[in-house]
Amino acid sequence: MDKLENMPAADAALDITDAVCPITFVRAKAALEELDAGAVLALRMNDGEPVQNVPRSVKEEGHKILKLADNGDGTYTLFVRKTAEV
Repeated sequence: MDKLENMPAADAALDITDAVCPITFVRAKAALEELDAGAVLALRMNDGEPVQNVPRSVKEEGHKILKLADNGDGTYTLFVRKTAEV
């Protein structure tokens, strides 16, 4: 995984390290709904289930995964570009 250097600029950020699945995806989905199409959301999440499930779920919703960066502290930051409304 990439380090946080050279990551896309985020229009919004959400730390979901305090949540457990499936709440992590619910919070991520709600944050994406607040953004305009084309905006980038940076999601900070814990390793394990969130890293396995949130990117897959976001992609299934039709959004584009830009990067998954290892923060080096047991957390990751997922950069997601919101697609146009379906």
